Amino acid sequence: MNTVIQTILSRRSCRSFTEASVQTEDVKTLLACAAAAPSGRNQQLGQFTALTDRNKIQKLAAAVGKALGRENYDMYNPAVLIITSNDKTNVFREVDNACAMENIYLASEALGLGCVWINQLKDCFDNPQVRTLLNEFGIPENHGVYGCAAVGYRADRPAAKENKTVTKIVD
Repeated sequence: MNTVIQTILSRRSCRSFTEASVQTEDVKTLLACAAAAPSGRNQQLGQFTALTDRNKIQKLAAAVGKALGRENYDMYNPAVLIITSNDKTNVFREVDNACAMENIYLASEALGLGCVWINQLKDCFDNPQVRTLLNEFGIPENHGVYGCAAVGYRADRPAAKENKTVTKIVD
């Protein structure tokens, strides 16, 4: 079977990471894969910001948890958090970022890393405490966050679950 198809079919979300750091070259590869994703009208208005300091990730997680009323929220304590942001006025912002997230997911799998989508920032990126941190991380004020990828080495590999998605071929 083709390796790309094998990667797509074998990918699983990871919610448990080891303490190991991810190599800088792998983080750069993930960012390059995110940037290679298609964007509406090829406008390329997204930004992909990788946090590699666990303290900064946990500081952001705490602010998000506070904003959403979720005590002890930790984003699964990953080694890397890739924040996908986009101009708030871009009508394709969420779709563009979803394409980039899928590329990050697949590239993580290909690199032997685990990855899970973190959605919570889309609901609180303009909360003052959260926005202050996003600004510190270089995310433009006019950007919203439409997905984050928690990345690291898997502490375990979840078994495949039954896929209930409906697929059809109509002749």
